[in-house]
Amino acid sequence: MPLPSSHPSVVHRNDPPALIRAYRGDRPETTPVWFMRQAGRSLPEYRELRVGTDMLDACLNPELASEITLQPVRRHGVDAGIFFSDIVIPVKLAGVDVRIVAGRGPVLERPVRSAADVAALPPLDPAALDPIREAVALTVAGLGRTPLIGFAGAPYTLASYLVEGGPSKEQLRTRALMHSDPETWAALLSWCAEITGAFLEAQLQAGASAGQLFDSWAGSLSLADYTAHVAPHSARALERAKALGVPLVHFGVGTGELLAAMHGIGVDVMGVDWRLPLDEASRRLGAGVPLQGNIDPALLAAPWPVLEAHIVDVLERGRSARAHVVNLGHGVPPETDPTVLTRIVEFVHAHG
Repeated sequence: MPLPSSHPSVVHRNDPPALIRAYRGDRPETTPVWFMRQAGRSLPEYRELRVGTDMLDACLNPELASEITLQPVRRHGVDAGIFFSDIVIPVKLAGVDVRIVAGRGPVLERPVRSAADVAALPPLDPAALDPIREAVALTVAGLGRTPLIGFAGAPYTLASYLVEGGPSKEQLRTRALMHSDPETWAALLSWCAEITGAFLEAQLQAGASAGQLFDSWAGSLSLADYTAHVAPHSARALERAKALGVPLVHFGVGTGELLAAMHGIGVDVMGVDWRLPLDEASRRLGAGVPLQGNIDPALLAAPWPVLEAHIVDVLERGRSARAHVVNLGHGVPPETDPTVLTRIVEFVHAHG
């Protein structure tokens, strides 16, 4: 289904915002900047709004999710909103029992570790995505010309939560299943690709101008395992989004050795974490690929002269790519002083 005529990507087709220009490989006069996890725990207005509300309930309350998405755009003047949600929202909407445990993250009552477990996973009813569509529409109306970026977790990261039963540093059970039972693994990844692809498509159809696929745990994989057992499913997750013609970004943590393969699933822009300099990322990918990143989140707590020098270095290395969107090399830490983020936006806009 094509985008409606009222969609921001259609309305602004001949005069796109700076972020969309950069995602499409152009270099606007001012370098765009936004931050992963810009909405949420670092903002006092977010903490006040969330009192008494469960995380996943907040994600599924259209008015609340929209307001949380808009908060950092108002405060920091960033060049995009990132839809406030959680990687496991499509899992929950499909009917799987998952909850967010404070200080730990998503936890499942019953992990998925066998062929029978995978076969029992329910399909996602398209109507279950209505709260997501409503939240996006509200947010786009509040953003005006500022674009909204859709959000979805990659199949491997979703699968790792399902198999491990919660967050895991090494995904040992997940990688063991990948090799010991390839058929069950393929069935699980297909299910994950289907639900997360539908989740992202719903956001894009409702008004998001770009989409970002997060593979938070892909850094635990070898290049061979990623290419053989993960990449095809990530590509499938993006099929419907790609048909809409909006820019797509891919990001993973600790994935410097996987960059080319991650780009190869069919995205336009590669996010780069703080470990790999952007000029080296550009060398590995080719200078024609727009990059996003990669301020070290640890330096948000450093004295401003230290952080400023680092930002300048990121900007200079980003010139090696066809286009560059400034971001962090991962999400905003919850203890970050919000005024630092605002100062970064002002600095990048003045010096980009």
